[in-house]
Amino acid sequence: MSYVTSNQPTGTPTWIELDVHDTRRAAEFYGALFGWEFEAGAAEAGRYTLCLLRGRPVAGLRPAAEPTAEKGGSGRWRVYIATDDCDDTAKRVVAAGGTLVEGPQDVGGQGRAALVVDPVGAEFGLWQGRGRLGCEIVNEPGSLVRNDLTTPDPGPARAFYPGVFDYTLDGNDDLPDADFSFLRRPDGHEIGGIMGVERGEPSVWKTLFEVADTDAAVARAVAAGGTAGTPSDTIYARMAEITDPFGNSFEVGARPR
Repeated sequence: MSYVTSNQPTGTPTWIELDVHDTRRAAEFYGALFGWEFEAGAAEAGRYTLCLLRGRPVAGLRPAAEPTAEKGGSGRWRVYIATDDCDDTAKRVVAAGGTLVEGPQDVGGQGRAALVVDPVGAEFGLWQGRGRLGCEIVNEPGSLVRNDLTTPDPGPARAFYPGVFDYTLDGNDDLPDADFSFLRRPDGHEIGGIMGVERGEPSVWKTLFEVADTDAAVARAVAAGGTAGTPSDTIYARMAEITDPFGNSFEVGARPR
């Protein structure tokens, strides 16, 4: 079990949330897929809804006025990266060529947050935890395991993120033919990566959830009203892309047995 009991170090993906116009329907889908529970009455009332695994927060559903596709959104889960000073990190984002979209602002007594866009057009959030740490369970079935940035223009991204979070870049010997770089915190801990993709694809931070059985998760997603690609094996996991009933895409993966 991977419990998080204190704020993650600056530069660590720490929280994920999804903008949805129907929180009740979203709760039904993600509950069926991951076995999540939800704050009593929040989804039905259309309020911000914490997604819970064994009673601990693992994600959030943020009410949106319209479907993501209609408002030009990315159709993805949003990752928040931890910071011990949201205002200072927001300034570093702008200085490095990014754009401030929302905040920084206090979120009740839970923390201080901002939404930003990097120079290649990928959105992400900043989270300075106070009352809420972020995801309190990670790296196990039903929870966040990884975030990677995919972009057709990886060069500016590889300059931007080290400039904001003091990451170092590292190649991946396991994928010699891929245009991929690991992102590492100053302490050497790997927090994700940047993958170069074909022109015409959007620049997005992708979210990977761990599952115990990828094929079973795909079947649950389809039964709950989503769609899914065919599972495939990689050196790291058996993976599949899933799209929820609102058009939001994400990946699931089961560790090799």
